[in-house]
Amino acid sequence: MTSATTHTTVDLTVQLGRLTLANPVMVASGTFGYAREMESLVDLSRLGGIVPKTITQELRKGNAPWRTVETAAGMLNSIGLDNDGIDAFVEHHLPYLAQQQTALVVSIAGRTQDEFVAMAAQLSGEAAVSAIELNISCPNVSGGVDFGTDPGMCERLVAACRQACGHPILAKLTPNVTSIAEMAVSAAEGGADALSLINTCQGMAIDWRKRRPMLGNVIGGLSGPAIKPIALRAVYQASQATKTPIIGIGGIATLDDVMEFFVAGASAVQLGTVNFYNPTASMTILDALPAAIAELGASRVQEIVGTLKT
Repeated sequence: MTSATTHTTVDLTVQLGRLTLANPVMVASGTFGYAREMESLVDLSRLGGIVPKTITQELRKGNAPWRTVETAAGMLNSIGLDNDGIDAFVEHHLPYLAQQQTALVVSIAGRTQDEFVAMAAQLSGEAAVSAIELNISCPNVSGGVDFGTDPGMCERLVAACRQACGHPILAKLTPNVTSIAEMAVSAAEGGADALSLINTCQGMAIDWRKRRPMLGNVIGGLSGPAIKPIALRAVYQASQATKTPIIGIGGIATLDDVMEFFVAGASAVQLGTVNFYNPTASMTILDALPAAIAELGASRVQEIVGTLKT
């Protein structure tokens, strides 16, 4: 099959509950700014979706420095959800994002269920928003992560946000739990249109000469290629436990990575840490994706999702 034929016969469209994406390659929250920063490097219209930096109800100054530390095959971050708050986002960033010809998934984080619900309700009236991603898994702040580790709280939060908001709801889950399958089921039962997994893994770095932690917050979130095996395992386990579509995240940097996540059970992916060291990776992957899908004898993404032979 020629490259030209491949591009015309492979359908990259994916359906994540009520959310339709033109293709399965998205960029992850916290690694792509508010997209404006990347417009000179990436053709934003080619992306399946953009997830801007997580926003909170009020302004957050974030954690004390250092906030990032490079590690073997990855990085630790402890940004602490530094942002100007939802009102500033709607006023200053949303108009630009609304102009982009791709799906806009807004990531929100709250300390309480009421905060999550209030933000979801506020964004429900914004036509430019394609979906809401509930960040219930950030390891660098207090409060919100509880919703990602307690199944009952997770289910109630997702259900409340879905009731308050007309947009599709995605639940971003943490790997820092005993059973990712249990959390996936609880989010699905709450009505999540899709599950985003995983967020970062807890880790730390130490300067042994000073006998001090290198991160101001002591513990941070590990991301990058180092966590890909953990993310693959989580996606596979979650896909075995629920039929709710899954967005794979964690160490994805190449076409092979993307295809592995599809076979493991993900219907779409988000590229994260790679945006820092190879910002055009998403474009390279999109160029090669149709041929890789065709190589497996498939004509659309869904045909290869969850086809792992065990």
